[in-house]
Amino acid sequence: MADNAHIAAMVLVSAAVTWALRAVPFAVLAPMRRSVVVRYLSLHMPLGVMVILAIYTVRNVPTAGALHGWSALAGLVVTVGLHLWRRNAVLSIVGGTLTNVLLVSVLS
Repeated sequence: MADNAHIAAMVLVSAAVTWALRAVPFAVLAPMRRSVVVRYLSLHMPLGVMVILAIYTVRNVPTAGALHGWSALAGLVVTVGLHLWRRNAVLSIVGGTLTNVLLVSVLS
């Protein structure tokens, strides 16, 4: 059985490791904020990530049942349209998802 000093030492070590793991990203990122490459990536990566997510999402759309394919395509069109219109990622994603789910539910 561990005594109180041993338990206190384990808690202190755990707290130090937790604090260090939470502080390290901020310490590493602070000098990178002045980097031209990081600034470029922060401007261009969100579009790239959204394209990758869109392709990943529609890659397994069943083509045998035309209704499922059309509902996914309609959801994608709504997502792109909403994003071009309002420039709001949350609205675009929710609108496209709702369109797809409603069409699959109604047409199936």
